[in-house]
Amino acid sequence: MEKRNRIIYWIATIWLALGMTSTGVVQLMKMKEEADMMTHLGYPSYFMTLIGAWKILGVVALLVPRFPLLKEWTYAGFFFAMSGAVFSHLAAGDEVKDLFGPVLLILLTIVSWYFRPAERRLASKGLA
Repeated sequence: MEKRNRIIYWIATIWLALGMTSTGVVQLMKMKEEADMMTHLGYPSYFMTLIGAWKILGVVALLVPRFPLLKEWTYAGFFFAMSGAVFSHLAAGDEVKDLFGPVLLILLTIVSWYFRPAERRLASKGLA
């Protein structure tokens, strides 16, 4: 069971890292398609720099050993950013197909978080 969980964790985490890195780089480069989409969603162009940088830093935080508190914050940030993307697309009246990327990244975030190994979790301390 432990081996299976580690395999699931690393598959989800690698795909999550690839997804966040690729979208983060596209946002930092301010590619025209991404800039047009952000404008369509109602966000200023500087938002791409902010979100893109945080995505890249989040990927680093997830992949480096130790720092479990930082990893927890990263998972939360990824979840909030991607759920915000889903709601932004819905508010803009976009088609369901436009939700695929953010929903997939939400699912990968949840799976990676759920199956993370003990050494990547916060130590639970009882209130004695």
